[in-house]
Amino acid sequence: MSTTSALGSTSDEILTNYMTLLVAQFSNQNPLDPLDNNELASQLAQLAELGQLESMNTSFETALQTQQEDQATSLLGKTVAYYDDDDNAVTGVVDAVGLSDDTIQVDVGGTVIDLDEIVAVYEE
Repeated sequence: MSTTSALGSTSDEILTNYMTLLVAQFSNQNPLDPLDNNELASQLAQLAELGQLESMNTSFETALQTQQEDQATSLLGKTVAYYDDDDNAVTGVVDAVGLSDDTIQVDVGGTVIDLDEIVAVYEE
């Protein structure tokens, strides 16, 4: 098991784990040597920043997915080129666009390929 998965990978999981550790730390702290308030505030600010960064990352992923879907749709009826499994250049017309496991795919003359396999688009 990796350290990341053991500790949590989303900001919610990390925050939950941090709060559990913080409660344990408060329960077991030495009354003569309490936790430093500045350090605690700094850690909480870092956790808040982590949540904001995760939210921005999700937004960027959504925007990228939408842009790629628009790009694929704009290829309908156009001639494109890609390399097949034997590294032969193949050209054909994009007949359909679809989504499979969050991967955008195009149907080029009966062959389904991922959008990122297209190496050229020909304007006619």
